Amino acid sequence: MRGWFSREYEPVEAVEPGGSVSFQVPNAGWFWDADVEPERPEGAGHALHGPVEVRGAREGQTLVVRIDEVVPFDWGLTAADGETFIWSRDGDWWQLGERRVRSAPFLGVIGMPPPEPGEHSTTPPRRWGGNIDCKELVAGTTLYLPIPVDGALLMAGDGHGAQGDGEVSGTAIECPLERATLTLGVEDRDLRSPIARTADSWLSFGFDEDLDIAAEQATETMLDLMQRELRVTRPEALALASVAVDLRVTQVVNQVKGVHAVLRDDAIS
Repeated sequence: MRGWFSREYEPVEAVEPGGSVSFQVPNAGWFWDADVEPERPEGAGHALHGPVEVRGAREGQTLVVRIDEVVPFDWGLTAADGETFIWSRDGDWWQLGERRVRSAPFLGVIGMPPPEPGEHSTTPPRRWGGNIDCKELVAGTTLYLPIPVDGALLMAGDGHGAQGDGEVSGTAIECPLERATLTLGVEDRDLRSPIARTADSWLSFGFDEDLDIAAEQATETMLDLMQRELRVTRPEALALASVAVDLRVTQVVNQVKGVHAVLRDDAIS
């Protein structure tokens, strides 16, 4: 496992386009067990599996990441205002004292290293993915990421048992993952920023220290998507987006803010 992104890391495995990878990871703080202090490298960020090389992937192409399964352990934690709260999972629910929330596990981090040399923090999401922390990226979703380096060198981890848009305390239900499985492909799709396909919607993402700029990025990428998928002009796409696209705050706690635009399949006929 690694706690940084770097194009200089040797891949831990390699797959052909269309191949799958399965892995276990501790939670974001490197905990497998809530009661056992982990051995965490000094300065390390999220505990991530990888890098995974996708053979033949080239800088400038698009990595297609199909999220096949995300299976959490039976515990997780949330830090809030200096306190730590421990959740337990019972089937499709997470329990905290007398309260519970529905389980909706996903990977907080799916991404590739910046093209610049050196080690890079796992905290902020970037154009190439990373700590996106979007609760929509559950099993069954496909994420599309611009590829910054040959081979892609995908890294993933940061299991979340459930999260609200915003992730306002700075943490979700941070849980180890018993198993995550991703299927990786490559396309020649031109992307400003990441997009995703859920069971019933298209998403587009924007990231910036300024929430307004993040919203603008997400919107511009959604307009690109609408032009291609709906075969409309840019002004038509903007008019339709103003009526049918929702902008949501993905997270506000990862050095840069995230916004995702949502176009539901039933929003436009």
